Amino acid sequence: MAQSSAVRQASLTRTTSESSVTLSLNLDGTGASTINTTVPFFDHMLTAFAKHSLTDLTVEAHGDTAIDVHHTVEDTAIVLGQAIRQALGDKSGISRYGDAVVPLDEALARAVVDISGRPYLVHDGEPAGFEYHLIGGHFTGSMVRHVFEAITFNAGLTVHINVLSGRDPHHIAEAEFKAFARAFRQAKAFDPLVQGIPSTKGAL
Repeated sequence: MAQSSAVRQASLTRTTSESSVTLSLNLDGTGASTINTTVPFFDHMLTAFAKHSLTDLTVEAHGDTAIDVHHTVEDTAIVLGQAIRQALGDKSGISRYGDAVVPLDEALARAVVDISGRPYLVHDGEPAGFEYHLIGGHFTGSMVRHVFEAITFNAGLTVHINVLSGRDPHHIAEAEFKAFARAFRQAKAFDPLVQGIPSTKGAL
């Protein structure tokens, strides 16, 4: 099957009393990104996601970060998941599955992605206390899982992310995002051997 000629792009805006997010993406990009969420470490993670998934991504977000980064980060992840789902379209001709194991110095993370249409996240292996650590002084480790929950449930993905080893919280988080990106890159890619929807159900 030839690669689909459909444009796999999406642009979305979400505004609440807690945050405002404008996001656009192209699933068939080169990994170019312009990210500004006012949360520096999250910008770093989204830039890594774009680069390693070959997704062009533009994000402009701001919110009540004087209270906590939680709302801005969560709402950005929600919009990212919604944009992914919209851009994937009917998923015709895609590989559907992807997996990756990614190191970052002492940290090692594994991710498996199924563009299944059924939201499900399995996330484990982060060391005790990781969730309480402030990465960069502002991004609580617990937000890593929360971001993947928001993306997974809004994009309609089945995702398994396992931290296999790691000591430094920055390295652990970044390995997780990169592993997810690489697995997603495989899953969203067109497979020339796939005809139609890659499911016995005929729909994903």
